[in-house]
Amino acid sequence: MDQKTYCMIKPDAVARGLIGRIVGRFEDVGLIVERMELGVVTPEQAAANYAEHEGKPFYNGLVEYITSGPVVKMVLSGPDAVPVVRKLMGATNPKEAAPGTIRGDYGLTLDANIVHGSDSPESAEREIAIFFGQ
Repeated sequence: MDQKTYCMIKPDAVARGLIGRIVGRFEDVGLIVERMELGVVTPEQAAANYAEHEGKPFYNGLVEYITSGPVVKMVLSGPDAVPVVRKLMGATNPKEAAPGTIRGDYGLTLDANIVHGSDSPESAEREIAIFFGQ
């Protein structure tokens, strides 16, 4: 079944010139880039996206990082897009991510872990609305 998911190439990856390589990974498996935009995450978007982490010790650092530079915001679609993107990204901590995954190949630290992808179809719908509007 075709699904849509939200994916973001984070500031560290944009700064390192990895946009093409990362987008290519998604296209190589047949995912379709329906929307893509280079831009910044506003503090309001960051607060909405990370609302469940508000009050946790790492929250302020998370918001500071994601708003620190340009990101690439994407809507990807294809069969089982959510789990496919999650598998391609690899474990959240790049030190635990398998070689061949985006984080395993390019990630340096847990704080700067290259890419974000929605963890469920419901999250995808919510995140697409946050970053692209209704």
